[in-house]
Amino acid sequence: MSVSSFPPEAVRDDFVPKEDFFDRDFARAEAEHLWPKVWQIACRLEEIPKIGDYVVYEILTDSIIVVRSGEGDAGVKAFHNACPHRGTLLAEGCGHTKQFVCPFHGWRFAVDGSNVEVVDRHDWGACLKEGDADLAAVQVGTWGGWVWINMDPECQPLDQFLEPMKSRCDKMEFEKLRFSWYKSTIVEANWKTVVEAFTEFYHVQTTHQQMLTYTKDYSTSRAMGRHGWMSYEFGTGLPIGRSARLEPLAEEPDFREYLYEYGKQFKNDLAAMQTERAFQSIQALRDLPADATPIEVLTKWGEGIYQRAIESGAGWPEGLTPEYMAETGFDWHVFPNTVFLHPAIEAVLWYRMRPYGDDPEKCYFDTWSLERYPPGDEPQVEREFHADWRDGNYPLIYTQDFENIPKVQKGLRSRGFKGGRTSPVQERAIANFHRRLRTFLQDSHADDDLGPEPKRDSTP
Repeated sequence: MSVSSFPPEAVRDDFVPKEDFFDRDFARAEAEHLWPKVWQIACRLEEIPKIGDYVVYEILTDSIIVVRSGEGDAGVKAFHNACPHRGTLLAEGCGHTKQFVCPFHGWRFAVDGSNVEVVDRHDWGACLKEGDADLAAVQVGTWGGWVWINMDPECQPLDQFLEPMKSRCDKMEFEKLRFSWYKSTIVEANWKTVVEAFTEFYHVQTTHQQMLTYTKDYSTSRAMGRHGWMSYEFGTGLPIGRSARLEPLAEEPDFREYLYEYGKQFKNDLAAMQTERAFQSIQALRDLPADATPIEVLTKWGEGIYQRAIESGAGWPEGLTPEYMAETGFDWHVFPNTVFLHPAIEAVLWYRMRPYGDDPEKCYFDTWSLERYPPGDEPQVEREFHADWRDGNYPLIYTQDFENIPKVQKGLRSRGFKGGRTSPVQERAIANFHRRLRTFLQDSHADDDLGPEPKRDSTP
């Protein structure tokens, strides 16, 4: 089936066709026209600190070696993980090597991809020309501490592809964050179903009801070119009051204790987006008078986090004005398959979704908690993989989502379900994602124009 069978015009701000989530023709169109032509996160720079360090990134039938061959960002290379002799895989997982050696016939390659040995080279005579035996290169770029790859030699430069997200988040210094934990699992749902679950806050009021005690949860969402931007209506993710969905309290609580309960819940139920420094700063707020206003408490909390970060040697980004912070939002969907939440300057929660083989109703789901540490204090993090998320010891908030997502995928198949009825306000980024995806499938270069600059107020 031609990609013309999936016109972008079929997506409205309030409607997404259901076939996109399970149709095998749509999945084949993605395999041919999306994944080989789009920028995607392969690994983090901290995973390849030394020359010879490598990580293998898998996306459907393609296997990519990301390797450090020299100093700095220019020393990061990426190659198709296939020996040019007979196609044998040269590496698996991650590790360190001086050379990549084909385990089948012994051909050898330097970490810059150049061939250094063809066994019995004389057999080929003039058939093997200069470069024929080198590894096939893949486009590579770095931003935010991540290594991004693109298999299309004609692709748009990474810096342009990431706009306007990049300009709105550059000052956050994501490159100075490090893993605090790393978990991967398989989810019984299409990769886009999982992307959607983390590209809106509309579900908080039902799925994560425990958060309503400190979250004014009504959200807003914007289309940002091919990417998506989400935040709360009041502009930040700070705990400034109960949701209007709850019954009002007879009297306002002591905001110091209110904030402590918020911090404890994040610590226990999310285990991310809050450093230990931030939690210590909350506990120190009990030194304030009981009648301190919410603004006074939040200001003191922010000052405590900053002071502890500086004193620890972790440092702090420069030039973060309230206006800039408002523009960074709370949650970004970076087309096509990564989402990050960053209400805290020094701690970010990052997701990556990838299709699972030829089954359009399964996907790999990577979750990364990142924090800002003093140099040398970064923990030794093991990559955890659990085929069943129930074995992964995920905190409460993740399990609440994991329980719902497969139900969404199964319901999409219902004969009585016509298509996603997305909120034109709180889920606008989802509709934008599907419209841009269908456009990309038709022409991977037709989406380069980011369109008009979005409005600066909270309305879509």
